[in-house]
Amino acid sequence: MARYRNDLPQLGGDLFLTDGGVETTLYFKNGFEFPEMAAFHLLANAEGERAIRDLYRAYVNVAREHRVGALLESITWRASADWGAKLGYGDEALAAANRRAVTLLHEIRDELENDATRIVVSGCLGPRGDGYDASVRMTQDESAAYHASQIATLADADADMIGALTLNYTDEAIGIVRAAAARDMPCAVSFTVETDGRLPSGETMKDAIEQVDAATDAGPAYYMINCAHPTHFDDALAAGESWVSRIRGLRPNASAKSHAELDESPELDEGDAAELGAQCAELKRRLAHVNVIGGCCGTDHNHVDHIARACAPLFD
Repeated sequence: MARYRNDLPQLGGDLFLTDGGVETTLYFKNGFEFPEMAAFHLLANAEGERAIRDLYRAYVNVAREHRVGALLESITWRASADWGAKLGYGDEALAAANRRAVTLLHEIRDELENDATRIVVSGCLGPRGDGYDASVRMTQDESAAYHASQIATLADADADMIGALTLNYTDEAIGIVRAAAARDMPCAVSFTVETDGRLPSGETMKDAIEQVDAATDAGPAYYMINCAHPTHFDDALAAGESWVSRIRGLRPNASAKSHAELDESPELDEGDAAELGAQCAELKRRLAHVNVIGGCCGTDHNHVDHIARACAPLFD
């Protein structure tokens, strides 16, 4: 059942570690092939599911070592209708994959949760289109209609919340928040930014957050930034501004390369894990309210461990 849907523990301010770049780890390090970076496709075979389970266990074990919480996003970032259709999934098969992804996280929670490490199960949504390209957009109503089915499946599978990651323009975010609210699901909205700190749409983070809040009566439980390096957005986050206080989570990339450079790279850029941890800690010192921290592309449990080592002392 949904253990924390009505009382998300990360809202209390304690440190919660997220998972990292599950897709990039499975592809570049584990050698799995899956089209469209749709890692949920690996749930279709025992070897793939075992690898996914092992990755999530590694993240939870880092959280257990540091005696902090864990927030796990289901491997459903590309398990929505358009992406599923590209892989040959019909509605029923796609819904089954979404349900299995959440059930797997419940199984890990039943196995590894303890009093020091509470585990929040988040049903992950990704953008309808390319997360790095905002040239094709939906209206707010179109977004709500498109994402409603996946949100309903994740809710019925007993996810605690919805995590909408790598969003790149405001109207899609607004639609997602409205669709989540229609199912009484708390929702975290995570925008990605380019090297100039702006969304791929050209919108500033300030404008994006203020517009989503205005259109949804401050509907998101909180906001996050993911799939960008700290050097891409640290200058855009001015401590003390009200919109910045709505950002609770950071899931940075390991690499400081731009999205275009990462798309063209045949190899994984793992960056410097210790440096990434230090950069996250510096952001935490400036932004005291930030407490959900993990990784995105190019990061694995080693990066999250360095982030925990740098950030956990700031919560004492």
